[in-house]
Amino acid sequence: MNPPGVKGYRSEKIIFKDAPSRAKRIVSSGDTIVSTVRTYLKAITRIEDATNVIVSTGFTVLTPKKNVLSSFCSNWVISETLINRINAISKGVSYPATNATEIGDLYIVLPPLSEQKEIASYLDTTTGQLDQKIDLLDKKAVQYEKLKQSLIDEIVTCGLDKSAPIRNCNVHLIKEIPEHWKICRLKEVGYLYSGLTGKSGDDFINENEYSEPYVPFTNIANNFYLSTSELKSVCISPSEKQNFVKKYDLFFLMSSEDYADLGKCSLLRSDMEKKTYLNSFCKGFRFTKHSINPSYINYLLHSTPYRITLSNEGNGFTRINLRMEKINDIQILVPPQLEQQAISKYLDEKTMQIDAILKSISAEIEKLKSLRKALINDVVTGKIKVTSEGLAV
Repeated sequence: MNPPGVKGYRSEKIIFKDAPSRAKRIVSSGDTIVSTVRTYLKAITRIEDATNVIVSTGFTVLTPKKNVLSSFCSNWVISETLINRINAISKGVSYPATNATEIGDLYIVLPPLSEQKEIASYLDTTTGQLDQKIDLLDKKAVQYEKLKQSLIDEIVTCGLDKSAPIRNCNVHLIKEIPEHWKICRLKEVGYLYSGLTGKSGDDFINENEYSEPYVPFTNIANNFYLSTSELKSVCISPSEKQNFVKKYDLFFLMSSEDYADLGKCSLLRSDMEKKTYLNSFCKGFRFTKHSINPSYINYLLHSTPYRITLSNEGNGFTRINLRMEKINDIQILVPPQLEQQAISKYLDEKTMQIDAILKSISAEIEKLKSLRKALINDVVTGKIKVTSEGLAV
């Protein structure tokens, strides 16, 4: 589902007999659905076309009465005022939830139907204009992401010297590489080590004198270079023998809920202030060959051929796992050491420039989303008055 206030949702076509038991709530066109679990995620949207649409019992379905315009109702529900009220009545810490009765008991300001129509018309127009701008910026960001990926794909497989002789290659969907490059298996340049073992849930919740930092899997999934600020705490007793991370270690996601993140890697480029451990869903790789540039290998493994190869090696249903030997045995392209360094430096400079553009685009998008959110909230709560001419005062 899209963020609150952004129309749309993802659906899946299934045969009724194969539907999960929780898929029981029937919706109609114009209904608004509100997630009653993990309410802080603000999973709320209006259903424009409800042809053969069923939603999970994890949603409350709000059907407007005759004196309530559906578009006005949905705008009220996605307003920050009501979202904050829903969060306030939710119970639970790690998995806050509420129910349809509690949501139904919340109050909203309901103007006459004629005013509802004026408000809905005004918001449809203004938010539609904002949505168009957001959509254009999203598309622009996608193009820059593609540019960055294509740049990485080209340089780590072809090198910087376009005049270098080439030879055939049958490694991971790569057809040709520079003639002087070598090929070896990853395990020939270092070794894998395990993350935390033998830990219980309490070790990650109750902080005490033995609490130490560890790298969560989200840090690896979200960052090309590991963030030294995105760490969590785990209790490690003095007698425990656990592997800890070091500068220039490479970390792999060995387990994931989807294939997109499986096998992703992230490189630690700086020393940690104190001994830091690795989460149990990941493996660390420590380079032992000084002729290998870890940053180059990180770029190589982020290239499209390698991402496809590693994600396709996963097995599982509810959770997909990657076996250690699939990482160890993966064939890597090895240019001379100086060339590895040059490739890494070049890509660092180019991707940094693209990332700066993406950051700027993201900031513009967030400003527009904040404006959209504030506009909806202020109009439905009466802070901004909409006239019969469709003007806001």
